[in-house]
Amino acid sequence: MPGVTRTLAVDLGADLVLPTPVMIASGCAGTGRELAGLVDLRKVGAIVSRSITAEPRRGAPTPRVAESASGLVWETGLQNPGIESFLAEELPRLTKSGTRVVVSIAGSSLEAYVRCTNALQGAPGVAAIEVQTTEPDDELERAVLGVHADRLAEIVGACARMATVPVFAKIPHAPSRVVELAEAAVRAGAHGVTLMDSPPALAIDAARLRPALGAVAGRLSGPALRPVTLRAVFEVSRALPGVPVIGVGGVGTGNDAIEMLLAGAWAVQVGTATMIDPAAPVEIAHGIARYLKSKNLASPADVRGRLRVPASFGVAGGAQHDAQA
Repeated sequence: MPGVTRTLAVDLGADLVLPTPVMIASGCAGTGRELAGLVDLRKVGAIVSRSITAEPRRGAPTPRVAESASGLVWETGLQNPGIESFLAEELPRLTKSGTRVVVSIAGSSLEAYVRCTNALQGAPGVAAIEVQTTEPDDELERAVLGVHADRLAEIVGACARMATVPVFAKIPHAPSRVVELAEAAVRAGAHGVTLMDSPPALAIDAARLRPALGAVAGRLSGPALRPVTLRAVFEVSRALPGVPVIGVGGVGTGNDAIEMLLAGAWAVQVGTATMIDPAAPVEIAHGIARYLKSKNLASPADVRGRLRVPASFGVAGGAQHDAQA
């Protein structure tokens, strides 16, 4: 197809069009100050804010980050100024960058999510809401709110009914149940899903016989997550065709992003790689552009879901095997 017109833009539906399919993952763009001057954020698909709660949080004790051979072990404790201060100070700085802003919200009760969503109604510059559901559930006394399909649906459904922008449910790290949880979120009203949140992890300082993090336990981000994320994206995209799926976990190069798109992702988020090189999201987008040119394809949508698998392959059977293992 000589003369094909190429674009990196992706249409996630509900009037949400990104200039590239590469987003900065929650928390990795900081407060809007940290990346200023280091990268042209207008060349980034979207910025996902750090997770905002109804009330301010001081966050976890330091140190908050430890290196591992496969990525970063971290725990921030969701330090943030609370939704009101975020709207007054942080959101204007993020929107000033000229890129789309997705606001991540978190909480430990239904009321907390409702408060955040209500406060965001009509807020200028908010392109979408990402509902993070990995916090403890104080009301039902459960360790992780979002791993229970009924509770996930209740929280996401409440946000989706109130929101005036698309709502994406960020699914907790539960590989053997990811399709079930994604289906519950979409049935409740989520426009799309983000796969997946970081899994629990522990880093140890052997020299001092202590945990490497001030909070003791944390979460893992980085390259080790990519194969797990790829499978989650593959299974959910096949189970929910037409639902926007955003892959996050281990994307550090253009080829990593292409793998996510082939598995069925509509867009990707970049986390750890951004912490290492703030320009990584832009370079990854350039890598996608080079791939499109090499394959004579017009857009990222032409790559999405084109992974060649045997016709006899059954995702349900694969997921069942995973659950039994």
